[in-house]
Amino acid sequence: MDLRTTAQRAQRLKHLHGAYKPLVLPTVWDVWSARTAVGAGFPALTVGSHPLAESRGAADHEGQTFEEVLAAVRPIIAAVDVPVSVDLEAGYGQEPADLVAGLIEAGGVGLNIEDTVHSDGGRLRSTQEHARYVAGLRAAADDAGVPVWVNGRTDVFLHADDPSAVLDEAIERLRSLERAGADSVYPVRIQDDDDLLRVVIGAVGIPVNSTAHPVKHDLERFRRLGVGRITYGPLLQLAMTDAMKAALGPWAP
Repeated sequence: MDLRTTAQRAQRLKHLHGAYKPLVLPTVWDVWSARTAVGAGFPALTVGSHPLAESRGAADHEGQTFEEVLAAVRPIIAAVDVPVSVDLEAGYGQEPADLVAGLIEAGGVGLNIEDTVHSDGGRLRSTQEHARYVAGLRAAADDAGVPVWVNGRTDVFLHADDPSAVLDEAIERLRSLERAGADSVYPVRIQDDDDLLRVVIGAVGIPVNSTAHPVKHDLERFRRLGVGRITYGPLLQLAMTDAMKAALGPWAP
């Protein structure tokens, strides 16, 4: 895919985030799931690290190298004519400029970046460290002339026994990511807590991404709460697993 086409798709992804409230990005993992989601009418997609790893017999949490991830997502991106974002975990130990260059070369126009550094014992980046990394991604995308959509994720709720106890820290992290140039922010683990979602959404001026289960959750609820963007993480793949088991069950010996 040439740079001009990639830049156009990046612009398209940016437009879609403004046009849909929320923008739902089905989380896909291979060419089949990507084409299926596009065939269902979705105007953009994201490739999830967990389902991608599962589809390849690898471990999530950076159980693949950056080069292996790029090799896996290239045919997915090439198979569809819509913008595709890619979950790049904590960056696979790459410098921001190298991460963005690899993503753009593969045709990706958005990325998810989290603050749990799996290659370093699963530690959580500090607020400032994660913001610096996101600022580096923003600068690299600007230098490349491709407005890559940066979804800045924090796992601070995920690491807490009581999510409400770390709300202030989470808001500080999300605001820091916004100032660093993130286009949206992604606080994981609070998708079932209306109160926390409302507070977080009200604390930042950019779209807030929420995880959703395509069967168990309700799109209208997320819309009422003001969620700006929805991805499925591993939950679409898990829903498909449940459906496949139900279909195959009567045929099993």
